[in-house]
Amino acid sequence: MPSNAIKIAPHAWTRRSFDLGGMPLRLLVVDDNQNAAEAMASYLSFQSMECRVAFGGLAAIAIGTHWAPHVILMDISMPKCNGYEATFALRQDQRTCGTVIVAFTALNDAGDVHKHLVDHSFDGYSQKGQPPSKLVALVMSFLH
Repeated sequence: MPSNAIKIAPHAWTRRSFDLGGMPLRLLVVDDNQNAAEAMASYLSFQSMECRVAFGGLAAIAIGTHWAPHVILMDISMPKCNGYEATFALRQDQRTCGTVIVAFTALNDAGDVHKHLVDHSFDGYSQKGQPPSKLVALVMSFLH
């Protein structure tokens, strides 16, 4: 990321939330970069979260609808089925329409990010490259 790039603090945009009901938090990491997805899932596993990975939007739809995660971290720029398309499909499915979906992307133009991601039914945003602790705090902010 260029040194002059703006870092946008992770934040929630909706009041959507989840209740663990005594279960571990289930989180799906979606990214077409397999190493990045696996590294993030590994880190989050150490935060007492049960994590799975999906390598692309189509896999996110398949895994998300069958596994029913509490939270999905969705990359945006992916081939074949991008994060917008995958989120739209997940919002149309009764099994995942209430799932918290956080855009987890390198996009960093504040106005562009907010307009496009809110318009596409994301619940929050975390820019790649932020300290993972901020992402964890964002995820936990949806817990009620």
